[in-house]
Amino acid sequence: MSTDPYAVQRRGLMYVLSSPSGAGKSTIARSILDRDPQIKMSVSATTRAKRPSETAGEDYQFMNLTEFNLMVNRREFLEYAKVFDNYYGTPAAPVQAELDAGRDVLFDIDWQGTQQLAEKAREDLVRVFILPPTMVELEHRLESRAQDSAAVVAKRMAKASDEMTHYAEYDYIIINRDIEKSVAEALAILNAERLRRDRQVGLGEFVKGLRQGQ
Repeated sequence: MSTDPYAVQRRGLMYVLSSPSGAGKSTIARSILDRDPQIKMSVSATTRAKRPSETAGEDYQFMNLTEFNLMVNRREFLEYAKVFDNYYGTPAAPVQAELDAGRDVLFDIDWQGTQQLAEKAREDLVRVFILPPTMVELEHRLESRAQDSAAVVAKRMAKASDEMTHYAEYDYIIINRDIEKSVAEALAILNAERLRRDRQVGLGEFVKGLRQGQ
C-alpha cells in the first residue's frame, strides 16, 4: 500500500462470467488471466470427478460430498449450487483476502451462484453473461470438445435454453461470435469497472490534494 496520504487505492472487484456450457466463458476467462496480471481466478470446490486435463488446486478443489457438506454447514462458501448432479462452490476466505488487498477475482460460475454472490456482495460484483451466436453453433462446440458423451451433450443443450433466460440478471452481455472480439470486450468491461468512481477509495482526499497544489 502507498504511504502517500493522497494516494487513491481501490478495493478489488468480483468479475463474473456466466454462460450456457459451451458458449465460451472458460476460454474467455483463460484469455483474461493470460493478458491481465491484476486479476486472479477463483478456484471453486466441486464434488465431480477430475478430468484428465485438469489439475487439482488449479482448476478445482476436488472433494467428496461429505467434505463439501461440512463446508456448507460451516458457511465457508460465498455461493454453492448443484449443477448436472454435482455440487460446486466458491470458498469465501481466499476471495475476501484478494478483495481486501485491492486485487480482482474472476469467477466462472452459473446463474445460481451469481444470484448468491449478488445477495452477499453486490457492491463488489460485475456480472457478464455470454451468449452463443446460434443454438446450432452451441451444439457444435459441445460436440467438438469431445469431453462428454452424446447423452451429456443433449442434456447440456436442453439446460441451455433455461440458463439463457437469466441474461437479464447480468450487467453486460457478450454474444460470442468471434473469440478474440469477445475477449477484447470482456477486458474493456473489466477496465471500465476498475475506473468507477465508487470503487476508488480515497478519491476525495486525492482531489483535495490536487486543489491544494499537491
